[in-house]
Amino acid sequence: MHRKYNLAHLILSVVIALVLTSLIAVVDAQARIAFVSDRGGNWDIHVMDADGGNQRRLTENLVDDRDPSWSPDGKRIAFVSERDVNREIYVMDADGRNLQKLTENRQNDWHPSWSPDGKRIVFTSTGIWPLAEGHSQIYVMDADGGNPQNLSNNRFFEDYPSWSPDGKRIAFTSSRPGQVEIYAMDVDGKNQRRLTKSPAIHIHNWHPSWSPDSKHIAFDSVGAESSEIYVMDADGENPRNLTDDLFRDRDPSWSSDGKRIAFRSDRDGHSWEIYVMDADGGNLQNLTNNPHNDIDPTWYNPAFAVAPAGKTLTIWGWLKQVNR
Repeated sequence: MHRKYNLAHLILSVVIALVLTSLIAVVDAQARIAFVSDRGGNWDIHVMDADGGNQRRLTENLVDDRDPSWSPDGKRIAFVSERDVNREIYVMDADGRNLQKLTENRQNDWHPSWSPDGKRIVFTSTGIWPLAEGHSQIYVMDADGGNPQNLSNNRFFEDYPSWSPDGKRIAFTSSRPGQVEIYAMDVDGKNQRRLTKSPAIHIHNWHPSWSPDSKHIAFDSVGAESSEIYVMDADGENPRNLTDDLFRDRDPSWSSDGKRIAFRSDRDGHSWEIYVMDADGGNLQNLTNNPHNDIDPTWYNPAFAVAPAGKTLTIWGWLKQVNR
């Protein structure tokens, strides 16, 4: 009887643990989108739920904060600030606390992107404009700001680095063909290769964003009168137009399940707003919907992390005690 009693408690414990885990995933692992807004008078970092709800401001000062990038565990956000004259890269907790400066030099540093293991950050760096050394380059550093290294190392303008989710490659933009195109390279800077080829010299391709399975790259293609969101295979093949209108659609960012893409658009006629669409371009929705400018959407979904940020399941300790 005693052994059956323990077995029954064991089964019950497992069921309760699974139910609680499921509830935590639903309640606490709500997908989030970081973005930048000027609704406070200048550019600041904000965050919202995936449906546009619960919008809240994380930074608040008299200078601009931009380019948010989630850490893989969802606990921190790297971003760029002008609070020290030059643009420098900072990191803060996901609630806006515990601010830490990562770069401090005479360069301007921006567009951080975390490695999938959270140990490194790739970013763009340049001299103070318009000095001669002002060619922006792709750098990588440790997550604490140490050990910076130049990956692209050439005389062209390189920008918008994006680390692939499989950790193998970094996509970026380059001016080396005379217009802005998207390239990819290994994480050590080797095997740099061009992925896009614009049909006209006045069309430039920007803002590469990897799909969660690292098989596709979304980007925006900017012409003289409009810009559109495209997606292509990771080798640059099969480019497909997701938006096709006279508005400016820019800054794509994939959801972690690969089903949706967030981006900014001026299609409401008076300001930039954050929109979301299905990965095939359908089911367009306005998430921010206000008279201010909202840009730089960056998606994070902690449901795909090992454990939701800041959560611990104590049920397993109780289970172990029952099963003694």
